[in-house]
Parts: sequence; C-alpha cells; structure tokens
Amino acid sequence: MRHLATWCYRHRRTVLALWLLALVASTGVAKAAGSQYSNSFSLPDTESTRALHLLKAVAPKQSGDTEQIVVATSGGSTLTDTVIRSQVEGMLARVATLPHVTDIVSPYEPAGQKQVSADRSVAFANVTFDSQVQDLSVDLAKTFVDTAKSGRVSNLQVAVAGQLADRAARQGLGGTGLGIVAAAVVLFLVFGSLLATALPLITALVSLGTAIAVVSLLSHVLKMPQFSGQLILLIGLGVGVDYALFIVSRYRQNLLESRDVEASTVTAVDTSGRAVLFAGIIVCIALLGMFALGVSFLYGLAVAASIGVLFTMVAALTLLPALLGFFGPRVLARRDRRRPGQASSGHQRGRFWSAWTGVIGRQPLVILAASLVIMVLIALPFFSLRLGNSDAGNNPKSSTTRQAYDLLAKGFGPGFNGPLQVTARISSPTDAATFARVLDAVSRDRGVASVGAARTLGPNGQQIALSQVYPRSAPQDAATQALIDRLRHHTIPAADPGRTTPVYVGGTTAVFTDFARVLTAKLPLFIGVVVVLSFFLLATVFRSVAVPLTAAIMNLVSAAAAFGILTAVFQWGWLGSVFGVNRTGPVEAFLPVMLFAILFGLSMDYEVFLISRIHEEWLRSGDNGEAVTAGLDATGRTITAAAAIMVLVFGAFLLGGQRVIKEFGLGLAGAIAVDAIVVRSAVVPSVMLALGRANWWFPRSLHRLLPRLAVEPPISADEERAA
Repeated sequence: MRHLATWCYRHRRTVLALWLLALVASTGVAKAAGSQYSNSFSLPDTESTRALHLLKAVAPKQSGDTEQIVVATSGGSTLTDTVIRSQVEGMLARVATLPHVTDIVSPYEPAGQKQVSADRSVAFANVTFDSQVQDLSVDLAKTFVDTAKSGRVSNLQVAVAGQLADRAARQGLGGTGLGIVAAAVVLFLVFGSLLATALPLITALVSLGTAIAVVSLLSHVLKMPQFSGQLILLIGLGVGVDYALFIVSRYRQNLLESRDVEASTVTAVDTSGRAVLFAGIIVCIALLGMFALGVSFLYGLAVAASIGVLFTMVAALTLLPALLGFFGPRVLARRDRRRPGQASSGHQRGRFWSAWTGVIGRQPLVILAASLVIMVLIALPFFSLRLGNSDAGNNPKSSTTRQAYDLLAKGFGPGFNGPLQVTARISSPTDAATFARVLDAVSRDRGVASVGAARTLGPNGQQIALSQVYPRSAPQDAATQALIDRLRHHTIPAADPGRTTPVYVGGTTAVFTDFARVLTAKLPLFIGVVVVLSFFLLATVFRSVAVPLTAAIMNLVSAAAAFGILTAVFQWGWLGSVFGVNRTGPVEAFLPVMLFAILFGLSMDYEVFLISRIHEEWLRSGDNGEAVTAGLDATGRTITAAAAIMVLVFGAFLLGGQRVIKEFGLGLAGAIAVDAIVVRSAVVPSVMLALGRANWWFPRSLHRLLPRLAVEPPISADEERAA
C-alpha cells in the first residue's frame, strides 16, 4: 500500500491522465456501441420454465414475448363505429409489418371476441413476437410503441402494456443531482474546505462514469437488467464518496500533525486505505456470491454492482493520492493552515462524542437495551414481508404501460393485466379432450375472470394447445399467487386425475411468481454463507470471537430493519405519499439478496473503521473500557458523516425513477442510518463495554490456523520521526 501510494503521488500527472483517458475512451466507445440491457428471467426447472420450453420446441414463433395494445373510446363513440374500427385495424396492420412480430389477435376477429369490454368502449389486441423481450432491441421497443400510438385520434386512446413497452420508456435517474449536492453540503460541514469537499466527489464521479461505460459495453456479452446503470450510480456514489472521505480525513489529520504532504498521503492510504481495500473487496465478494444462487437474472446485477464498487475503490487508492498531491495543504480549512502542528486527535473530536462516550461508559446495559428495542420495533414489519414482482399499476401515470393497465382494469378487471397461459402437448384426441376438460375446470375457479379460446399450434403429431386465463386479481396480488398454486396443485390435477396429459401454468405472471419462490427458498443459504464469511474475516483481522459474533448478529438485525422499513412503506403503504409510492404491492423478489450483499459490505466498512481504532487503543493501553470509549470518540464523527452522505445519496433516489430503484434507495438509506446511528454508535460499544476483556479472547487453535491481516497497522516510531 505504501509503494502504491508513493508511486501515485510522485506520478500524479500520469495517474490523472490515465483516469481521464479511461473515462473519455470508455464513454466514447460505449456511446458508439450502444447498450443491450435486458431483463432475463431464466430459472431452474419450474413449471413456467417447462411451459416456455414446450412452446419453443413446438412453436418457436409463438414462444416469444406477448404485448397488449389497448384501445379505448371516449365522447360516446364505440369500438364498433366504422371510423374507429378502420383506425384500429389500420394501426394493427402497421404493427404486423414490424420485425419479429409473428401474430396479432385482433379484437375484431372471432378469436378475439372476449377482448372487447361489455360496453364496447375498451378492447385489446395480443401481439406476439418470435423472441423473448430480453432478445429484442430497445429501438424495436420504441418503434413498436410509436407505431401503436400512431392510431390515436381525438376520441380514441391507445396505450401499450407489456415488458417490451416498459423497456421503451426512458427511466429517470431519480434525484442523482440532488444527492450529489447533499453529499457536497455534508462534506463541506465536515471539512470546512471547498477543495476537500470536491476531492471525494471528483474521485467518485470519474470512477463511476468509467464504470457505467464499461458495464454498458459488457451488456452486449452478459445479460444485465435495464436499471443496471442506475444501480451503479446508487451504490457507487455513496460508497465512492465514503471511501474517499475516510482517506481524506486521515490525510487532513496527518497534515495537522505537521507531516509533509507526501508522508501524509502515503500514511493515509497505508492506514485508512487498507480499510477501504478490505471493505471494497468484501462488497465485491458478497455481490459475486450471488452466482451461487443459480438464477441468471442476478448474474448481471452482481457483475454491474461489483464493477461500480471496484472502480470507486481503485480510484480512492490511486486517483485520490494523485489529487492530494496537486491540492496539498489546501484541503485544510484556512484556520487550520495557519496553525499546523497544534491539532491533536483530541482536537478533531467533537464535544458530543466525548459526552456520548461518557454516557455509554456509565450505563452500557441501559443503552444496549434501549437500542435493541428501537431496532426490534423497526424490524417488526419484516415478518409480514411478501416477495413478488410489482406490476405496471405502480408505474408513473404518464407512462403508456400505466395507462394501459388502468384501461384494462376499467374495461375488464385488473387480472387482464397479467394473464396466465395454460399449455399442454396434444398428441392424440384424448389429449385434446383432456385439455378441454381442464379449461372447463379452470373457468369455474373462483379466482378466474375469463378463459380465452384454446388455440392449437405446431405440426400434426407434435401440436400444443394453449389458452389465456385471466385472473380476477391484479398480477402482483397475493390472490393471483394463490390462484396459480390452486390451479397447479388442485384444479388441474382434479380435472385429470391420472395426469395423462401434462398441463402447465405459465406466462409472465407465473414466471415472476416462480422467480420469487426460487429466490425465497435460496435466501437462507445465501445469508448464512455471508454471515459465516463475515465472522471468519473479522476474527482473522481482530483475533477475537466476541467482536465478529456481535458484528454478524448486528448485520442480521440491520438487514431485518431495512426489510421492515420496505415492508411498511411499499407493502403496507405507510407514508407512501411521502416516498412517492402511489400503490402498495410486494417487495421485488431479488431485492433482499442484493440489499443483504450490499449492506454486508457497507456495515463491514463501518465495523472495520470503528473496531480497528478500538483494537489499536487496546493494544496500546490494555484497558478495554478506555479502548472502547477512545475508539468511538475518535471515529464517531467520521462514521456518522459518512453515513449521512450515504443516507442522503440513497434517499435522493426516492425522488424519481423506477419503483425498484426507490426500494433500493429507501432500503439502503434506512439500513445505513440504523447501522451507523444505532449499531455502531450504541450497540457495539455497549456490548464491548459489558464484555470487558472477554472481547479479546481467541482460541489458540484458531490463532495458529488463521492467517494474520493488518487492516490499520500502527505507525512505527521511525515513521513518526521521519514524518
């Protein structure tokens, strides 16, 4: 670390030029090549997957994405009026000429009679493509939506529903700019210097710009969700600013101790930089650990988020030392530049933290009990958490998908926004009769609003039959999930007791339901692996059993608090209007996995920063009480400032963008606030004070088995004199 920091400092012009070249070159290439973001939901062996494979094998042109073009009249007109019908049919004819469109079922065809509402004011056409949505381009998505909307006239409204239509919408980045401004305000309050404020922001933005361009290029070879760029900004901006904040804070402290600029830079990277390196690697490992879940949708997310964290970490360890070489002592406030050498570590500590450490020292068990009560209350909604996939009813009211959702719900019922697809292989007249009997049983289920006419596809002898089944409830409702289970495990088996004809319940809604179930089943294993990993890593660094055990338990409680906040706001609707939640629904199925991986790394960051200082004081004094209070006194201000920046950056993403980005923003902001304010500032110090010397007990067998890692090595006397 010292060699790296020294080289970057002494070759600062080269380092700066390389980073700027990487930013400009990658951005230029990415703009020229474009992006190929896609939401791929390839699952292990589930019923919806088997239904899709059956369609692909027998009727590949019918196995692709299905969109709905919704038309609605106003002003007393009906869809059967000659002018209106001519307008709609002309628009559908233009859509039929688009690339990859293989079939359109018009509401004016005999097969589409059930696609017209009773009052003939709302209807929809089913448009089938030859590929899944992740294999269709964004340009095609926009052309498709524009072509459909070309049918609009004064008394005819047209909207499009489906994943391809959703992909055509340009999603905003939320309050990115406001988040940056808020971070700058906090940095200025902490540092009192505009140059010191600019350093973390410059480092984070340069690295994130490069990372987003690289991920955009990688989207051509690895399937990455559409919101990957937003996710990188969300995570990388908070993490990148925090990493730079830790190093700049140590650099300023070194300058105030009368070190020269180079020695201050090298020492800052060799101490706080080690914690940054450690925390950044752990975040990447936790994110990439999602590959073990075997769900392809998470692969792209894991890679994109890891690249964002990796680039911000590398920039903090290379670009930041170079910039410190350019700025020198000007990162100090004016008053501190006039009196170098007069500030000690105690000078940097605020009165609040000195008073707070005194309170904890006198009543550790009372503070611990009060803190745990607060966290349990915040986490209580977690036990009602329901995972799923929010439907288009949560989209902005100005979007075409939301307009289509509202029109379908008005004309037919909310279930028409997420039809199920019942599919079976037809090899004989017996199979056809069985399928007809199954559809009759399905139509009589209390949760089914309508069953479409059966269609037969494929060559003779290898045909399949399929039918659209429209639930009474919305796609994201628990009642729809219950209907899928009932059809699969009760209704269909009862209609075909011998299961002579395998019948599958598939379609987009069923795919998302299966996706949520697969992740829910694998989530405990993933969390267990992450917790065990965190335990051994902290045990290796601090040679303690109590410290990593406390950290592991608190990681679980912090995550539960984050999920409790998400459940209360997005699922129950508490303070929904405040956070821009216009409709309640389930929490996205993949969110707990992503949130836990990210929170694990971020909490590890704060844990290492706090415990390393406490451990340093323990090695110096041998007094546990003094070590805990001195460590918290020295780091409390920096940790809370770093947390405040993250909370503001993450919270800014609630101001716009997709629902899933809002969920990420609120979940991360809430968890970071709880972790920094309650866990690191109250729970961990209270536990360590209550345990006393037992904090540092470590079995000899583990001491010999585990390697030694130095995250914050103490500065030697020789280095002190040299500085």
